Amino acid sequence: MTAEGSTVAGVTTDLVVRGMTCAACVNRVEKRLSRIDGVTASVNLATGRARVHHPVDVTAQELLAAVERAGYETELVPPPVPRGAPRATTGPAGPASPDDPDDPDDPAGPTREEARKDRERLLITALLCLPVLVLSMVPALQFRNWQWLCLVLAAPVVVWSAWPFHLRAARGLRHSAATMDTLVSLGVIASFSWSLYALFLGGAGDPGMRMPFSLLPSAGTEVAHVYLEAAVAVPLFVLTGRHLEARARRGTGAALRSLAGLAAKDVTVREDGRERLLPIGELVPGQGFVVRPGERVATDGVVVSGSSALDLSLITGESDPVEVGPGRAVVGGAVNMGGLLLVQATAVGADTRLARITQLVTEAQAGKARAQRLADRVAGVFVPAVLSLAVTVLGFWLGAGADPQAAVTAAVAILVVACPCALGLATPTALMAATGRGARLGILVKGPQSLEALRHVDVIVLDKTGTLTTGHMSVVRVTETAGGIGRDAAVRLAGAVEQGSEHPLGRAVASYAQRASDRGPLPGVAGFLAVPGSGVTGIVEGRRVEVLTPGEGLPASLAQALAEAEAAALTPVLVRVDGFDEALIALGDVLRPGSYRAVDRLRRLGVEPVLATGDREATARAVARELGITEVHAHCTPEGKAALVRELRGGGRRVAVIGDGVNDAAALAEADLGIAMGSGTDVAIGAADVTLVRGDIEAVADAVRLARRTLATIRLNLVWAFGYNAVTVPLAAVGLLGPMLAAAAMSASSVLVVANSLRLRTWQPAPRRPGSPAGRASR
Repeated sequence: MTAEGSTVAGVTTDLVVRGMTCAACVNRVEKRLSRIDGVTASVNLATGRARVHHPVDVTAQELLAAVERAGYETELVPPPVPRGAPRATTGPAGPASPDDPDDPDDPAGPTREEARKDRERLLITALLCLPVLVLSMVPALQFRNWQWLCLVLAAPVVVWSAWPFHLRAARGLRHSAATMDTLVSLGVIASFSWSLYALFLGGAGDPGMRMPFSLLPSAGTEVAHVYLEAAVAVPLFVLTGRHLEARARRGTGAALRSLAGLAAKDVTVREDGRERLLPIGELVPGQGFVVRPGERVATDGVVVSGSSALDLSLITGESDPVEVGPGRAVVGGAVNMGGLLLVQATAVGADTRLARITQLVTEAQAGKARAQRLADRVAGVFVPAVLSLAVTVLGFWLGAGADPQAAVTAAVAILVVACPCALGLATPTALMAATGRGARLGILVKGPQSLEALRHVDVIVLDKTGTLTTGHMSVVRVTETAGGIGRDAAVRLAGAVEQGSEHPLGRAVASYAQRASDRGPLPGVAGFLAVPGSGVTGIVEGRRVEVLTPGEGLPASLAQALAEAEAAALTPVLVRVDGFDEALIALGDVLRPGSYRAVDRLRRLGVEPVLATGDREATARAVARELGITEVHAHCTPEGKAALVRELRGGGRRVAVIGDGVNDAAALAEADLGIAMGSGTDVAIGAADVTLVRGDIEAVADAVRLARRTLATIRLNLVWAFGYNAVTVPLAAVGLLGPMLAAAAMSASSVLVVANSLRLRTWQPAPRRPGSPAGRASR
């Protein structure tokens, strides 16, 4: 199983890093942080976040100082709000509200105040640039002294509009580093400086001067050309590109903001028959609160009274409303579509299911795929290489006797066109869009390594109970031993000991025993012990009671009942009291509606399904036959499942495991990829790389398809990012690409990468084929 972001010892700190503009910035911040002993860092350009693993003796202030020494502004990400703590925000795990202008979880990068200033800068720049571009590109409009008007209009653009680039370039120079801002700043200064030379010393300042416009650079004329249109076009196009890019990147983070928006701000609590409105941060576990029709459930809880239907579509991706009533669990963020509910809170703040979903999505977006790590390493040397190339081209052209104007034009075009920004955005934007889309479909992926593993899976090991089946077991028949303690007594003792079990079989036995008991509540159990894959044992009313998987040597009546249960594909459990076999309980389960479709779709995707269950051979094979699974492993203990996974991996297979119980945790951790049902135990979910929130096994095939589409998108982004530079830099070097077109191409490259990633936001699972089986009974 992958372990994205894990560390052997130490702690993890998240930082917001402001001012990064390209993959070279990412590389610089990571290198600066990694200079501290024991520190590893992963920086994400799209989110503006740094996830830092460091020893406990390294303080947060040291990390902040390291980033600031790299030339960037930084601050700590607020930690999740602890249980019951007052909250001033409305996010489910402590982040700010979507309306907060300084939301650190906003992947758009700058705060709203900074975004407003950037928009104003872009608008003013456009108004100043438009006359310069028109006059420079349309000779018929060039009136007497037009070039001096252009100089007056261009000067504020070169100084004020491009000031952020100059400032960041100077900051990088102070730290002996070069980034995209260095290239832009040098390109603007070089274009403007050449224009000043042309105007004051090269004859271009003559009042009647006319300058023809060509998309390709030209030289050799008696009068030096001015490049004021390039000097203003570079900041204009880069600022425009940044603006469009920021809007697009904000779109990739829409899932996080929508999750944060699901959390309630206030809650109506009911105490002593009276209702009062409280901020959600003041609600504590155990309190009762009211949910009226149309309202969102404030936090996770259990229905005390009332019945209704809840819309969970924005949380689990489940399109059909879920009916709830007394005793049923509800999830914070769900919309009450019907009656009045009184709910008792069971979790608040960072402990809620919505908060955990948000945290999983956040962590997934903080990671890096292998391809992105390669791109970041390339970007670390890319900008210095471009600077060296620009100087080399300038020297070559001058040394070959070319016109200085042509030499300067080629060098400036190289500086402007070469931008590692697209490299830095290729993976994180696709990852953000994919994980956000997955969350809306009820598929939570822990990180990019999990996506990569999911893409290459060719075998999936499936548990039966609670995974392929609903896990809603029910007792079908009970057979007692002749001359024993009797049916009722055996069921009562079995139900008592099973009260401590988390397994669906145990819960079914306990529920059946409670309904059948005419002696009040079931007695308590002492010395309870659960042996995963085998059964449970405990002391009830002074007697040792075991409920376990039947073995050999049963009494004749129980052996016959066992054979009948296996023939009917029922799951049998043996009740043993003080060492004597007293009864055999046969239980039935129902296949999940999507199990047949899920297995069929996985096989069509080239993923071989394997059934591994702790159930008996006959029951396991009956289920496998119904689903068309050919490889079956019954009587599997947790250790046996883990061994099976190791055996498959040893044969060169890429193995995923899907399960929902404690007994699946070892196999989930052993696999290349662990997938947990969202309806399963916290242990299984914690050990898994992918969680199916809505508990629908058919989502496994959707997860595989989403992973493959995401990795394909990332590859296309990287091909474009590398290919763009491979084509444009040589064109600029030989003089076939002017500075103005270079600026437009450079800005367009980043926008196209982000736009390609945004297509993942509209990705749809394969539609269900009409007429496919909806599921069958496993009885």
